[in-house]
Amino acid sequence: MKNQLLITGNSKTIILIRLMVGVVFLSEGIQKFIFTETLGAGRFEKIGLPWPEFLGNFVGSFEIVCGFLVLLGLLTRLASIPLIIIMVVAIATTKSEVLAEKGFWEMMHGSRTDWAMLLGSIFLLINGGGFWSADKTLIKNGA
Repeated sequence: MKNQLLITGNSKTIILIRLMVGVVFLSEGIQKFIFTETLGAGRFEKIGLPWPEFLGNFVGSFEIVCGFLVLLGLLTRLASIPLIIIMVVAIATTKSEVLAEKGFWEMMHGSRTDWAMLLGSIFLLINGGGFWSADKTLIKNGA
């Protein structure tokens, strides 16, 4: 089971997806703690989620930890799962209102980063961390 989580291909270009996904999630997670009113608990309260203080910290923590793991390429597949869930919830809770009020194209424009992060995370779940990843090193060393 452990090897199934770590196994990855030899693609050297996966690092580009890992950098994109990892940096964005790490940065957004940190910002949820720095700018709590606009990006953390205050944002969660504004969109009507229950327990905004808890959820802001919970989601921010997962974004930081999983974003960092993705950057390292460590447990890449496992780390991508919470990120996929975060993005599905983000799209469902924040973009449906835009769709209803401003229409399809405004929603698509406003969600372009959300879709990129969702699809990038799904890509990492499917492919793993790639050649330049801690996962690859651990498998090579017989973890």
